[in-house]
Amino acid sequence: MPKTRQTATIQTRTAKAAAPKATARGKGATRQIREKARQRVQRNAQRKMLQNTKKAAQTAGKLTKKAVAVTAKAAKALISALAGLLGGGILIPAIIVIILVAAIIASPFGILFSNEPTPNAMPLNIAIGQIRREFSNKLEELQTGEYDDIQIEGQPPDWREVVEVFAAKTAGADNGVDVAALTPDRVNLLRAVFWDMCIVTSEVETTDYPDSDPDDEEDDSYSESVLKIMITAKTADDMRTEYAFNDNQNSALTELIAELATMEILVTDLTASEEQARELKKNIPDDLAPEHRAVVETACELVGKVTYFWGGKSLVIGWDNRWGTVMKVWAADSPTTGTYRPYGLDCSGFVDWVFYNATDGAYYPGHGGGTNSQLADSTQISWSEAQPGDLVFYSDVSHVGIIGGKDADGNFLIIHCTSGSINGTTITGAGGFGIVARPSYFIE
Repeated sequence: MPKTRQTATIQTRTAKAAAPKATARGKGATRQIREKARQRVQRNAQRKMLQNTKKAAQTAGKLTKKAVAVTAKAAKALISALAGLLGGGILIPAIIVIILVAAIIASPFGILFSNEPTPNAMPLNIAIGQIRREFSNKLEELQTGEYDDIQIEGQPPDWREVVEVFAAKTAGADNGVDVAALTPDRVNLLRAVFWDMCIVTSEVETTDYPDSDPDDEEDDSYSESVLKIMITAKTADDMRTEYAFNDNQNSALTELIAELATMEILVTDLTASEEQARELKKNIPDDLAPEHRAVVETACELVGKVTYFWGGKSLVIGWDNRWGTVMKVWAADSPTTGTYRPYGLDCSGFVDWVFYNATDGAYYPGHGGGTNSQLADSTQISWSEAQPGDLVFYSDVSHVGIIGGKDADGNFLIIHCTSGSINGTTITGAGGFGIVARPSYFIE
């Protein structure tokens, strides 16, 4: 059985696939609430410092301890230099704080501020969402064609490492630029680092099967083609050599690598970066029932984070570590069936995850049966009766979303997961939705 091969190469990247991990509730819920509160305080402090340096002395104490620690050497050098210029005089605390904040923003650790709203700049995780979509599109392009089977090895980037390398390379260079605000040119630099850390190769392996019986009158020979896609990663440490990092860049990268938990917040924390989701949550009616409010707030947590994946489901409390890893689409009846793409949620899977998390695992509409089961588990109501947290469906029940609230003109806003969005989970108007229904959880 002779084999022939055709090989094509494009650039991309892999990372270690993480197994799904559930977050404990009960006592864990209290810890989660406290952690979210801590993060909110941190973000508010960062935002104030970026918007008004005159207030730096009052807000710097709220900056994360790690941000201060990792820039201590740089700040100390700046303070010493300034003290020398002033004849060795003692600097007042306000000046020291302003210098420290400036040093952080100008250094690779300015990435800590990259999710803050800044004019003409894009929040970090929104930029990541765009590049993730580009990666998905590359996989889709490779899988275009007729194959008897498709096989794939490897995973997309661990974005924490990509961001760390980007920050060290961009802001740590002798002529570097800051990474606190991701303007279009900075996003292009981030994109370049991503593709530099990725190698994707593909080959088509064709096996020819000869005629089983050359002596009969029937030729049953055939060929079988298998598309093989291999994703191979370069690590953050690999990039030190490839980019020939200087001492400052190497030091910064080492510090950032040691803080993977902090990077995790930057990469996945939507509440710090999606203005639309923040505005929607801020405008939730004060008299809305707590159960409805919990659903809306939980739905906002995934806006812009999770890509669309046909048949994608999750009953994990909190972040599902499978999201973003390349998996085969097994669910039938989709143009993507049989192809590989970053794992995420489909529309009904998003609704299931939201209600499951909002109720501490006690309820999800339709018990995983899809949009039809979710509608059957709900009571249809009119648009005039609709409240945030209620469900909306297309007239043919092919798509489902959650009412998030209304815009300034009184039009309904819908939170849903759709293949039409760059990041999958998004907030749009109510166009296309014709059925409103209230889940049994709100009625019983």
